[in-house]
Amino acid sequence: MSKVHLYDNIISPVVTEKSTNMSENNKIVFKVPFSSNKKILKKNIEKIFKVNVTKVNIINKQTRTKFTRGKKIKVKGYKKAIITLKKGQSIDLTTGI
Repeated sequence: MSKVHLYDNIISPVVTEKSTNMSENNKIVFKVPFSSNKKILKKNIEKIFKVNVTKVNIINKQTRTKFTRGKKIKVKGYKKAIITLKKGQSIDLTTGI
């Protein structure tokens, strides 16, 4: 069995207006692979960033089709995790993972 690296469970941080506003409430949003779950995410986030995670919420965005210039295009789905940190702690996403 191959050894899984800690960073394999985080694809990228989601930096949008809504996720930036959520960071004021100690919530950070990450795009994660479909195979990840809450327990593994909690352990890995705590080890990587050295913070205390109180809660993990996961949202599955389904694959959908949309029309662009009269053509049907598939928009690939993804899974995102909203990580709630202990009060007073934060993660600086500008430094990179």
